[in-house]
Amino acid sequence: MIDPRLITLRVFAQCGTIGATAELTGYSPSAVSAQLREFQRVLGMQLLTKDGRGVRLTATGRFLVAGSDTLIAEWESLRAAAMEAGDQMPTRFGLGGFSTAAAQLLAPLAATLRSTHPSLEVQVLEANPARCFDLLVAERIDIAVIVAMQSDTYVEDDQRFEQTVLLDDPLDVIIPSNHPLASREKVTLEELASEPWITEAAGSTYHSLFAAAFTAVGVTPRIAHEAVEWETQIAFVGAGLGVGLLPRLAPLHSAENVVRLRITGKGKPSRRIVAAVRSGSIASPLIQESLGILRASANRILTARPEDDP
Repeated sequence: MIDPRLITLRVFAQCGTIGATAELTGYSPSAVSAQLREFQRVLGMQLLTKDGRGVRLTATGRFLVAGSDTLIAEWESLRAAAMEAGDQMPTRFGLGGFSTAAAQLLAPLAATLRSTHPSLEVQVLEANPARCFDLLVAERIDIAVIVAMQSDTYVEDDQRFEQTVLLDDPLDVIIPSNHPLASREKVTLEELASEPWITEAAGSTYHSLFAAAFTAVGVTPRIAHEAVEWETQIAFVGAGLGVGLLPRLAPLHSAENVVRLRITGKGKPSRRIVAAVRSGSIASPLIQESLGILRASANRILTARPEDDP
C-alpha cells in the first residue's frame, strides 16, 4: 500500500501550496503540514524548505516525487489485478470532467454504476482539465473526461497518466429557425461564410478550432459577436444575431428559434474527447466497464442528436 503521506507530497508538488493541497486532498492546512513534517522525519530527508511565507520542495523532494511516478503506476496496476483476481469492487469511485461531459456522459455513467453496483459510492465532480489532473493525482477521482485540445497538460507526455480516446465530437452549425437554410439537414461552411458568426474571442481554444475549419475551405468568416458559454451562443443565435458552431454532445435545451444542422464537405470541425486515468489503473475492471458505458452513451448522442433537437 502507498503511504498516504506520499500522495499528499505529490499533490503539493502538483499545486505548489499547502492551502491548495488541503483543498484538493480534503485535509485541513494544518493536517497537510503535519503529514509533510512527519513524512520528512520518517524518511530522514529534508523534503521542504521555507520560501517566503510558504514552503517549497527541496531538490531531494523533487527527486523523490519524480521517482515515485513508477511506484504509483506499479501500485495501481497491482491493485487493479488484485481486485480482478478476487472479483472485488472498490468502495468508492470518482469521476471528473468538463461541463458538457459531466452532464451528458458522467451523470448517466454514475447512475448506471449505482444501479449495477449498489455498494459502490460514486461521486461526480465538474472541473476544468487542469483541475481534473490535480484531482487524479490527489486520488479524488479515478477517471477524468476532458477535451484534449483544452488541456494545458499533455497527457501522452506525462507518465503519471494514461489516456484513451472516447470519441471525436463533431461540431454542428446552429442557425435561426427562420433562416433560408433551416429546412436543410446538412450545410457546408462555404454556404454560411458570409453570415454573421458567433464564436469565442481570438486566442481561445475554440476560436482556433473555428478559424482552422474556415482556413481549410479557404474562406474568411465575418465574426459579429463573441460568446464564451454554449448557452450564451445559443441565445444569440435564437435572437437572430448570427450563426455559430455547437458540439454535438452539447444539447440545445429546447432553445427557441434555433435549428441544428450537420456540417458536410471540407473543414468539418470536431473536438477530441479523451478519458485520462492514473497510469497503471487502466486495467481495472471498473474503469474498463466505465469506459465502455461512456463510449456507448456518446455514440447514442452523436447518432441521434441532430434529428432530435430541431
